[in-house]
Amino acid sequence: MPNIVLFSGSSHHDLSQKVADRLGLDLGKVITKKFSNQETCVEIGESVRGEDVYIVQSGCGEINDNLMELLIMINACKIASASRVTAVIPCFPYARQDKKDKSRAPISAKLVANMLSVAGADHIITMDLHASQIQGFFDIAVDNLYAEPAVLQWIRENIPEWKNCIIVSPDAGGAKRVTSIADRLNVEFALIHKERKKANEVDRMVLVGDVKDRVAILVDDMADTCGTICHAADKLISAGAVKVYAILTHGIFSGPAISRINGAPFEASNQTVFLDSLCIYPPFLVCHCLGSGF
Repeated sequence: MPNIVLFSGSSHHDLSQKVADRLGLDLGKVITKKFSNQETCVEIGESVRGEDVYIVQSGCGEINDNLMELLIMINACKIASASRVTAVIPCFPYARQDKKDKSRAPISAKLVANMLSVAGADHIITMDLHASQIQGFFDIAVDNLYAEPAVLQWIRENIPEWKNCIIVSPDAGGAKRVTSIADRLNVEFALIHKERKKANEVDRMVLVGDVKDRVAILVDDMADTCGTICHAADKLISAGAVKVYAILTHGIFSGPAISRINGAPFEASNQTVFLDSLCIYPPFLVCHCLGSGF
């Protein structure tokens, strides 16, 4: 593919390599390192003059370092006379801070959008934004890709009882996502209203919908500390669901996430779904709740 240069950030080199392999390209030469005072240094190792540059960098792992590295890479390519710079950000950083929900709260997602634009990005490609209105924070083109087609395919191919399932959103914010999937499968949907005492800590959950004797499929965009999906699984089992699956686009698994999953009533489905065809990272987490350990 002429005039295309693909660079990989430090967040997930394997994903970038898979994208390059799919396109039949070699990854561009770039060196990222840190000075002794922890400043990020980026060296672009080849000419990008007049080229269409794509930089793959996800907002996972060391988020602040990865974000700063992305900004510097964008700026380095732009001042090196690249024709266009596209940032491919599968998991958009600070996406959960998308509104002023209390006094003096920052809208950090808007700040990140401004930083990307000022750095010189011409186009943003992301995946299952936590809040779709983030697209409106940009004055440049934004493509928010959806995992829904792959979710539908996986459900049909891997859940024998999918025709007797109910699609469940673990919070009210995901209602639109689950209703769309439920409509495509021609099944019912439910949602769980959750209240938080503070960030990453769920205080109370109320189930809206009937899951008794049904296969419940939890669908969400992100699993961070996994408190929500573990509480939701318990709630669904106690409400009479015979099986519970959880399908999530971005598996962040920070803090106590793994220990929570190990202590929750999950049984592994013996497979992790990598959506290589859509280049989604992190992969779907697929859990099968039957009452024993994960």
